[in-house]
Amino acid sequence: MAATATKKEVTIADKLDALYALQMIDSEIDRIRTIRGELPLEVQDLEDEIIGLETRIEKMSDELKGLETEISDRKLASKESELAIAKYKERQDNVRNNREFESLAKEIEFQELEIKLNEKRSKEGKIRIEGKKEIFTEASDRLTERKADLTIKKAELDAIVKETQKDEDRLIKSSDDAKKQIEERLLVAYTRLRMNAKNGLAVVPILRDSCGGCFNKIPPQRQLDIVTKKKILVCEHCGRILAPITEEK
Repeated sequence: MAATATKKEVTIADKLDALYALQMIDSEIDRIRTIRGELPLEVQDLEDEIIGLETRIEKMSDELKGLETEISDRKLASKESELAIAKYKERQDNVRNNREFESLAKEIEFQELEIKLNEKRSKEGKIRIEGKKEIFTEASDRLTERKADLTIKKAELDAIVKETQKDEDRLIKSSDDAKKQIEERLLVAYTRLRMNAKNGLAVVPILRDSCGGCFNKIPPQRQLDIVTKKKILVCEHCGRILAPITEEK
């Protein structure tokens, strides 16, 4: 009878090697993304600014149309007042008494005040239009500049992405595969450490008797425990997982 195959026990050393291997892969992904520098953020900022400028320009355009419509309406209202005044004056020539004459005179005075008010509001509207047109032109010019900047930045980013995307995709797949070999508890700790570390280092080697993350000295006995891989130890200062450097054969 054939012997039943037994599942290989995952040792602490295996876990440490798996974590360190994952760190090496993720660090390479970080390096590739660093090559892109601030370009993705610059592109995003430009896109956001362009959306803001387009919204502002659209709003100002509506305001300008509203002011022009108001001026046009006041011009029509003034013409109607002029026609009304002409009719009232014509009726004044045929009034029968002073009371009717004075009533028509008040109507004429009211229409004349309306004409003056329309002229005043139209002048104010024209001044506001000139001011808004100046701001509109500035915003439009800025929009044109920002769109040109975005085209340049996108071209730069696309060139870098095209150059590095293949390697990044390969490494991301390797990272996903490596994560499947690590137990959930350790993976959660690893991910948390990477998120909290500016350089993305969660697992670090001992370099010159010091932590490879924060460079604080590690006691000799602790170094020995790390090298023997009998337990998973973290730096007492920065909390990173400490692992011996894997020698290439």
